Amino acid sequence: MEDGLESRVRHRRTVGSLARAVLRPQNYSGVLRTVTGVHRPLDFLSRYVRNRGSYPAPVTLRTPTGPVTLTTYSCDDVATVNEIFFRGDYDVGSVNEVVVDWGSNIGISAAYFLSRHPKATVHCFEPLEQNADRLRRNLQPFEGRYHLQQTAIGERDGSVRFGWEPTGKYGGVNRDTGQWIDVPCRDSNAVLRDIVERHGRIDLLKIDVETLEKLLTERITADLRRLIRALAVEYPFAENVLADTHDWERRHAVTVFTRRAGV
Repeated sequence: MEDGLESRVRHRRTVGSLARAVLRPQNYSGVLRTVTGVHRPLDFLSRYVRNRGSYPAPVTLRTPTGPVTLTTYSCDDVATVNEIFFRGDYDVGSVNEVVVDWGSNIGISAAYFLSRHPKATVHCFEPLEQNADRLRRNLQPFEGRYHLQQTAIGERDGSVRFGWEPTGKYGGVNRDTGQWIDVPCRDSNAVLRDIVERHGRIDLLKIDVETLEKLLTERITADLRRLIRALAVEYPFAENVLADTHDWERRHAVTVFTRRAGV
């Protein structure tokens, strides 16, 4: 239970953490991006910094393809919007027309990918019914450009024990949150092969499944790696586990792998 509790409070900011944040120059550019990138920036920043506010709450974002309005359901969702749209955790450069999103939650990451380019297609994977319903509402403007499978991602096809909690954000396969359901699961490499057969490539694979990020990254076969241009993985790798095909960089809690030229 400690693992789940620790994760659930990772976005809670104390007076000390706020004071340290003020001293970081890079945070000023983040605030500027927020002010210019969201309607009602003061409301957004208040929700983000103070962890308060009534929910559900709409957040309207300025994007390269026009305004996008997302419904947030907790202060954790606001933090996710900040990390993705303003901190740039999943900004891997180039045009990403074929995106695979493992752990799509309520669709915030998918909305980011879809709003970068009008031809982008996102394959979403999210096992929780509550999250899937919210994702569909948030991605309604992108109907026809995303594909949702309500399944977990793991080592094999079948059914898995999934720990969940009320926000829908911190659940995971075999994660002890104190509340459990059984959900369908698909073999990660089989999923990648299906998408490669359909598109011929994957421009970006995003992995944020709370428990299996390291395992799912390391088990990608060599032939599949060569067809994935970039990966954004919510895991602080200590070394480049894809060194034979990709360069890497750490970005906050995210590790970005980028395929080397000529591979």
